[in-house]
Amino acid sequence: MKNKISIIGCGWLGLPLAAHLVEKGYKIKGSTTSKEKLNVLKDHKIIPYHLTLNEAGFIGDYKDFLAGSATVIINIPPGLRKNPNKNHIQEVEHLIKAIAQSNVKKVLYVSSTSVFKDDETFPKISDTTLPNATSNSAKQIIAIEEQLRQHDNFDCTIIRFGGLFDEDRHPAKHLSGKTNLANAEAPINLIGRQDCVAIMASIIKNNFWNTALNAVYPIHTNKKTYYSNYCLKTDLPLPHFDESKKSEGKVVQSLKLVQLLDYTFKQAP
Repeated sequence: MKNKISIIGCGWLGLPLAAHLVEKGYKIKGSTTSKEKLNVLKDHKIIPYHLTLNEAGFIGDYKDFLAGSATVIINIPPGLRKNPNKNHIQEVEHLIKAIAQSNVKKVLYVSSTSVFKDDETFPKISDTTLPNATSNSAKQIIAIEEQLRQHDNFDCTIIRFGGLFDEDRHPAKHLSGKTNLANAEAPINLIGRQDCVAIMASIIKNNFWNTALNAVYPIHTNKKTYYSNYCLKTDLPLPHFDESKKSEGKVVQSLKLVQLLDYTFKQAP
């Protein structure tokens, strides 16, 4: 029998991941912050938990949520755009403490390529590049990564996804019709939800732990060209970029992931 897995955060990405792992024969416990979504998780044969994590700690039966699971997947958006003064590190520290006190042996942490700084030179971010971004959000994510990787009670793999997209949630739809957008010449670093699910499932299946992986589809068209073409193809109003300022960006490479998992990306931007 395959190990039991607890997924904290069964939203836009976590729910299809949980459903996919159920299909692969895993017993999945999934958490949501919305009581209304508990039945949705049940419908996907996911054992549902109503859990909320904040700076003060947990609300909900987190001990039962972790009990019996060999692996935990942490898929929690920092939420710092809406609440920039929030201490996301403190939130996750409660979770790390709870995991350390359980029998969990493996942790997969969903991170972001935002931990790498944008620059006018568009640096190539390899698997040996150290996180160096200085925004409040990036610094908090970097600190969480370090806490997880240095913990002695469990093995941890960090997966740093680029900008997430799917047909029902595409950044071009958000940018469509907007004006004075920055970084026209900056490269895109996107990854589809289908690839995110497949990559995480592969990490778990093949027991690839104690590493950090960048995950970005290997096409890096500049933003103006890419988003304009997407909007043209989908009959959306074109975005308009302010090209009077130099663009800042980066090119995130995923060579380690491709080699380690023998992975071929499936969902082109």
